[in-house]
Amino acid sequence: MRYSSQVKPTSYLKANAAKVLTHLAEQREPLVITQKGEVKAVLQDIASYEETRETLALLKILALGNQDVAAGKVKPVANVIAHLRAKRAKV
Repeated sequence: MRYSSQVKPTSYLKANAAKVLTHLAEQREPLVITQKGEVKAVLQDIASYEETRETLALLKILALGNQDVAAGKVKPVANVIAHLRAKRAKV
């Protein structure tokens, strides 16, 4: 996805803050903010931000799981189920 049409200077953001926020919420496309011609920030709606954070958290969990597999820190599912059943029987 290209964001070249979604680039605005800080002066535009200052003058049109309410309009920008409405557009972000409706279009759910990030807005690239520039200052003196340089990209300084990316502004996005809260729903997109939360989705991104959730996705990153899931990817981190997946990466940690892959590291455990690579390190041999895994057990056969049958062993885990047997352990849980034995533990439940004791209660």
